[in-house]
Amino acid sequence: MKAIWNDTVIAESSDTVIIENNHYFPEESIKKEFFKPSDTHTTCPWKGEASYFTLQVNGLENKDAAWYYPEVSELARQIEGRVAFWKGVKITP
Repeated sequence: MKAIWNDTVIAESSDTVIIENNHYFPEESIKKEFFKPSDTHTTCPWKGEASYFTLQVNGLENKDAAWYYPEVSELARQIEGRVAFWKGVKITP
């Protein structure tokens, strides 16, 4: 699977985990040069507290377009160390 934003592949892996229709990519599969840490946090009642990345690709920014769970709940162990996307990031085979 590939995560694409602004015509650029920002993550690629054959090992994604799908939860709630979101592909979670292994952290080592993301192209870190496009990811900037964000101060945004949200809480999921069953996964835990999410942290976000802002994407910066070819001079454009997509605020909080990627998220991950630094400490996952027991119920969400399968997404530990993984990153998911939204806000216009396309996931393709």
